[in-house]
Amino acid sequence: MVDKFVGTWKMISSDNFDDYMKALGVGFATRQVGNRTKPSLIINMDDQGMICVKSQSTFKTVEIKFKLNEPFEETTADDRKTMTVFTLENGNLVQKQNWDGKETIIEREVTGDGKLIAKCVMGDVVAVRTYVREA
Repeated sequence: MVDKFVGTWKMISSDNFDDYMKALGVGFATRQVGNRTKPSLIINMDDQGMICVKSQSTFKTVEIKFKLNEPFEETTADDRKTMTVFTLENGNLVQKQNWDGKETIIEREVTGDGKLIAKCVMGDVVAVRTYVREA
């Protein structure tokens, strides 16, 4: 099921990401950089079922490794320390981050036209980031 996510993805659009970062509590300077950055997403899986998600940009590269349904400690790109768990729900890769009594959910899906859509939800704020597979 994770196979369809494996590959290198290039961001082509990002909607409402500044409001999402504000909802997370990200400071102004970091948001300015975050809004200008168009990271590539590199997803792969080894034969042990360990999944690696790398967000790579000229500003910062963040890599996390995990197994589905197993909570782990994550340090996010904006330096939050979260307890994170990835699950597969209805064919989508769902990432739940919990910290300081807060929760955000990032739901990634691969659409029929081959795009990867990342829906980032924090409370009633939703950001949508769209990626296309690189050749």
